[in-house]
Amino acid sequence: MLADSLVIIPTYNEKENIEMIIRAVFSLSIPFNVLIVDDGSPDGTADIVKHLQGEYSGKLYIEERNGKQGLGSAYIHGFKWALNHQFEYIFEMDADFSHNPLDLIRLRTACLQGADLAIGSRYVTGVNVVNWPMSRVLMSYFASVYVRFITGINIHDATAGFKCYRRKVLEKINMNKIKFVGYAFQIEMKFTAINHGFKVVEIPIIFTDRTEGTSKMSTRIFREAFLGVIQMKIISWFRKYN
Repeated sequence: MLADSLVIIPTYNEKENIEMIIRAVFSLSIPFNVLIVDDGSPDGTADIVKHLQGEYSGKLYIEERNGKQGLGSAYIHGFKWALNHQFEYIFEMDADFSHNPLDLIRLRTACLQGADLAIGSRYVTGVNVVNWPMSRVLMSYFASVYVRFITGINIHDATAGFKCYRRKVLEKINMNKIKFVGYAFQIEMKFTAINHGFKVVEIPIIFTDRTEGTSKMSTRIFREAFLGVIQMKIISWFRKYN
């Protein structure tokens, strides 16, 4: 079976998780390729990946960048790489096992069955989050409520970062105009895909907070999302979508 799917995993200081997550993806029942986009991790994350490339030749790739440039920037770098290498199904996934690699198959199946963008959703069937403090659950949940109210998009988990794109979605979106780098990046990509008329579906997942490594979440990222949603909506009034 030809591997037409690429899982993009951005990393910064993920040495505790990176080998396990790579092995987990390659152990799945259908073949995936993996692209690590590493932002100069000082802990040696990239060295671990390069060592594993000997074992997973032709399936494991790494793009190294200089310093932390932001989650959105890392994904856009990965998207452009994926398009240049002719992948049909292009995934976003975290390195820390908060996203279950088994759910990659479910997201891909949703796209095979007609979705253009499949979202691994924490909130489409209630609240499916493990190991988060209640304050963070409430912040995340009501962030999505806020996004629906401001933008009008009917997505229950607007900040979700576990997704499968059909190639044609990323070909249509002008990624040079995607301006946000944190949680607002995830919102902006969904908002833009919907405005272009693509079919977006939410697949229920269970999100489990990391047990190894350090979270990259910050109040600055949430602030960007809060203000960015309003800015994004206003800009959309003056932008043409196909």
